[in-house]
Amino acid sequence: MDIFSVLTLIGGLALFLYGMNVMGQGLERLAGGRLEKLFDRLTSSTIKGVLIGVAVTAIIQSSSATTVMLVGFVNSGILKLRQSIGIIMGANIGTTVTAWILSLMGIEGDTVWLRLLQPSSFTPVLALIGIILFMFLKNEKYKHIGMILLGFAVLMYGMEMMTGAVEPLAEIPEFTNILVMFDNPILGILAGTVLTAIIQSSSASVGILQALSATGAVTFGSALPIIMGQHIGTCITAIISSVGTSKNAKRVAVIHLLFNIIPTILVVAIYYPLDALVNFAFADSVVNAFDIAVIHTIFQVVTTIVLLPFSNLLEKLSYIFVRDKGANDPMSEEEPVIDSRFMSTPSFAVAQCKAQTIRMAMLAKRNITDAISLLQKWDKSIATRVSDTEKTVDKFEDVIGTYLVKLSSQEMSLQDSKTVSTILHTISDYERISDHAKNIYASIKELHSKKIDLSKKAQSELDVMCRAVEEIIDLSITALRDNDLYSAYLVEPLEEVIDQIRTKLKSRHIKRLQKGTCSMETGFVFLDLLTSLERVSDHCSNVAVCLIQVNDDNFETHEYLRTVKTSGEEFDSHVEKYLIKYALPKKG
Repeated sequence: MDIFSVLTLIGGLALFLYGMNVMGQGLERLAGGRLEKLFDRLTSSTIKGVLIGVAVTAIIQSSSATTVMLVGFVNSGILKLRQSIGIIMGANIGTTVTAWILSLMGIEGDTVWLRLLQPSSFTPVLALIGIILFMFLKNEKYKHIGMILLGFAVLMYGMEMMTGAVEPLAEIPEFTNILVMFDNPILGILAGTVLTAIIQSSSASVGILQALSATGAVTFGSALPIIMGQHIGTCITAIISSVGTSKNAKRVAVIHLLFNIIPTILVVAIYYPLDALVNFAFADSVVNAFDIAVIHTIFQVVTTIVLLPFSNLLEKLSYIFVRDKGANDPMSEEEPVIDSRFMSTPSFAVAQCKAQTIRMAMLAKRNITDAISLLQKWDKSIATRVSDTEKTVDKFEDVIGTYLVKLSSQEMSLQDSKTVSTILHTISDYERISDHAKNIYASIKELHSKKIDLSKKAQSELDVMCRAVEEIIDLSITALRDNDLYSAYLVEPLEEVIDQIRTKLKSRHIKRLQKGTCSMETGFVFLDLLTSLERVSDHCSNVAVCLIQVNDDNFETHEYLRTVKTSGEEFDSHVEKYLIKYALPKKG
């Protein structure tokens, strides 16, 4: 093997790793927002978690990437630690898909059908189709398919280059002697661990082993410990990603490591003593790329079956390695948690931002509810919480907005781009809703400090408007969280009713002032409260209109509002229903 063969090997490895990365990115972008929906549907069932882990990892072609996402999701509070265990198990099975794709390199035969199955036959065709889709079509979906095909073609060309470069090694006794050393389980596991930790991909590491198998010098005895080491080495990515995260996020990385170390220990403790006694004949048999894919898959499937019943034990072990120090996790439940590790996977980054936006919206809603509750009974602790929550919501707006501006430079699917646009438009509205909660609190504080009360009539009228405002906030959050356009359409009729209520209450209040049944001091506070509540409904309207228009690719806000309010019977019908639901008490 001369210097040119070494250069070919290095070039093949570079193409192989690049092709795997491009194919994974294309698959992830084609999946778009559907990947995070798989996580959203996750239940407490570990078996369903396993299936989701298999699906997601098969799509993005990387168990490391899946685990890094889990670390981020648990860190962000989107997933619980227990929910992540099944996905970790499934990810290890999903990563075997790459090995099966690469095993096509070993297909031999002279028949037309067998030759068509050989990568050297179909890879050029896929590359041609891929470049046409990627360069000449404008449809985003087809571009992503083209990216997948190009990535696959580059990956297979890289694999062929590596295979061709290492074939001469079969004639070198020193190389054979090196591989024989890996029959020693400790050396083999160490080699697999170090190689995979360096390139941070077990799929790529297994691919390299499959390329080496073309020399005819790789035996079952040397392949098994290397594969076990590769499973351990792939954990380094999750471990690195967990640095600086919450304790539960660190436990995800620990569970991933334990899930790969425990079966390795069991195999070393059971298989090798038996081999020493029985001397398994297959241990010295030569393996090819297909055999390595089989070993890789069987090991992962058996590991999952064996450890699946002990998922709770894995969780308990993670608590032993990452202990709570008698205090709560320093990360407050009300602090925005945006994980920069998701930048490389835009669809998950967008899902994370949407989850944080929903948290922000819920905090804004709670702030309004808290502020309104002060009308019934003044509570200093609730008043303090309103002020503190308003600052927290401000922080959410700043963190989410800054992150999304950076994320906007990344390539993403059309659906993800729409979600980013929606979030950027709506976070300011929820921040303003929280501001109005503080304004409501300030108005009520003035009443409390001056020891004056609203009349029972004014109080009962305000209660009606407050209930309507609380419902319109709920509608806007439901519309945003579920992308529920029907709920979004219901916002505008309710906003119209709230406007009418404000006009009527203002008119009634002026009459009370004229009659002298209400003081000027109370009057100003009452009008301020009406204004704050009405503006909350305006911001909910902004959220709903944004959702509808982004979905329709239409940003003519004023034209939409003019059209919907003059659209006839359906809008009027909803307005009438809300007028009945929020009918004001009779004048008196």
